[in-house]
Amino acid sequence: MSLLKRLRVSAVGGLLALVTLPVLADDLQMWERSGGNAGMVDALVAAWNVKNPDRKINLTYIPHTEMVPKIAQAIASGDVPDLMGMDLIYGPQFEAAGQLIDITDKIKDWPELKTASPGHMAVSTYEGKLYGVPLYADVSALFYNKDLFRKAGLDPEKPPTSLAEIREYADKITALGGDVKGYFLPGNCAGCNIFTVGPLMWASGATIEPKDANDEPLTGDGVKEVLQWTRDMIKAGNVHEDARAETGETFHLRFGSGKIGMMGTGNFNITLAKEQNPNMDFGIALLPGVKAGEVSSFAGGDIVTIPNGSKRVDDAIDFMKFLLSDETQVEVYAKMLNMTTRGDMAENKYFQAEPKVQDVARAIAVAKTPYTLKFFELINSPQGPWLQMLQRAYYEDTDIDTIISEAKAQMKAIAAE
Repeated sequence: MSLLKRLRVSAVGGLLALVTLPVLADDLQMWERSGGNAGMVDALVAAWNVKNPDRKINLTYIPHTEMVPKIAQAIASGDVPDLMGMDLIYGPQFEAAGQLIDITDKIKDWPELKTASPGHMAVSTYEGKLYGVPLYADVSALFYNKDLFRKAGLDPEKPPTSLAEIREYADKITALGGDVKGYFLPGNCAGCNIFTVGPLMWASGATIEPKDANDEPLTGDGVKEVLQWTRDMIKAGNVHEDARAETGETFHLRFGSGKIGMMGTGNFNITLAKEQNPNMDFGIALLPGVKAGEVSSFAGGDIVTIPNGSKRVDDAIDFMKFLLSDETQVEVYAKMLNMTTRGDMAENKYFQAEPKVQDVARAIAVAKTPYTLKFFELINSPQGPWLQMLQRAYYEDTDIDTIISEAKAQMKAIAAE
């Protein structure tokens, strides 16, 4: 282990003096993206640190918009953390580039993997090799404020089942006035939108990203129908004006403000909304499409991986085993009302006591997880065609067909690179 120097204050002859003492650098360094699951990741690391005082994890959060380029730069320079959490959607991209350590031989026989989240394990696998395990699981759903429903004369037990109904309900909620709005659309966050607007398109029969250079992106009437719907919602005044600047840093705090009637968000908001606004009554439904009965969701979250250059591979593997253990699944994930990352752990005392978790868990059956080697360039880049298309639909008057056509051309060019 490397030796670090640390200054300490020491009493010498009745005087205070600064002395330099060697201290063993036992801490593992872990990077994780910022966002709504910080509280849970903090708890996971804290639980590990209690059990492993001789190899604690020092956790650093990176703004999620900077995470991918920062990781790539660190791997290129060799100055990497010992382990890192990353948006699961980027797994294939880093795996294909040879930037993560192949851990197949170390974990392939773990029984816990048999019930680990299929979407997470799929994107943790490249050409039959394993590179990570689930860190946390998110699914998107429609959260709605029952208190605002009642004030607007809506039935709090009947959430909207189509985009037309969302518009109808949002108009009534916005009409309450003040700082209350019927819906929320994040204006400057590509990831937030694929998580919450993407499912509206999928539920309407559309596809978004191309699988490869020969695949057609942005197909189906649902693309145009949803873009027109979002434009109409914003023009009708159903979205707060400051949503235009939302980069994702405060996205997870929006619903708990109590000022939004409905929004697409994730299961993490169950706990957050209760902490922010304990007296708010809210419900959870599936994200609908154009037609009633059409629903979808984005299966997201993070995987924990080991970058090339890590000097603490065995310790990082032990942390992965810790995450998948029965005790951690129940006493950390479930206790905090976060989704367990193993399906066989979903039946537990904490979930049974909280119906909202059961409500959001229904999204798993209809959720999608895109698998592409160019997710960042196609979808999650702040300068990418996905966000540019949405921003033009939200805030311009340009013909929707033109916007889609130009975004399609950009996606094709990226896929062909």
